[in-house]
Amino acid sequence: MLSSCQTESIRAMSDTPYYQHHVFFCLNHREEGRPCCFNKGAQQAQEHAKKRIKELGLNGQGQVRINKAGCLDRCEEGPVLVVYPEGTWYTYVDTQDIDEIIDEHLVGGKVVERLKI
Repeated sequence: MLSSCQTESIRAMSDTPYYQHHVFFCLNHREEGRPCCFNKGAQQAQEHAKKRIKELGLNGQGQVRINKAGCLDRCEEGPVLVVYPEGTWYTYVDTQDIDEIIDEHLVGGKVVERLKI
């Protein structure tokens, strides 16, 4: 049985998000010729973001997590990524766009309107 102190500690931990920002890059690959994020450089963009977040010392609990995702069902608008907990969707063209999302949104807390979808 847990003590009241342990119960309070568990409750407090569950009220706090594990990551400040959780970023999912769609890496879906479609064989049938329909648009897909994979064919638009999504894997390289995800790898760049993960590396950059680590270089900035922003990875880990309470900070930022960069993840791969399967189909996010917006490939026609892609490549796409989504930032949680806000639920902000972005498209991008190159690593400069990814850096802008990192600098402005993940670090600065400001949505990058020109890339938002």
